[in-house]
Amino acid sequence: MSEKILIAYFSASGVTAGAADKMAKAIGADLYEIRPEQPYTSADLDWTNKKSRSTVEMTDPACRPAIAEPLKSIDGYDVILLGFPVWWGVEPRIVDTFLEGFDFAGKVIVPFATSGGSGITTAEKSLKEHCPAAVWKKGQIVNGSTAADWAKRVVEG
Repeated sequence: MSEKILIAYFSASGVTAGAADKMAKAIGADLYEIRPEQPYTSADLDWTNKKSRSTVEMTDPACRPAIAEPLKSIDGYDVILLGFPVWWGVEPRIVDTFLEGFDFAGKVIVPFATSGGSGITTAEKSLKEHCPAAVWKKGQIVNGSTAADWAKRVVEG
């Protein structure tokens, strides 16, 4: 594949970051971490607490957490592998912030997620609603041991 590939990912605990790093090394892609302007603490990520930051964000569909060091452009990329942990069945709101920051018309986006048990189907539907002009390909739940092989299959077509 001669296309220029970007792996853009959000990782709250390092799991998605590990998968993204393995993918980037396996396929020679550029890597960009979607980092929140205000880093998440372990208390922020306590999904059992209705007042935790992540719970408050995820219960507000309009929430768009700010990104630290936003990517300047996606113009040089043909394919974007978009990674995130599954929160409340969908992508974290900061991923929506990223998607709404660019014109993805004609860009191929392939989502990947890490999850303790949820699937990616509902997240895929949500992502497409936020960014309908992209060319969406089927996503995948990955883990550290499957990430590189999955990325290779994606780029080989």
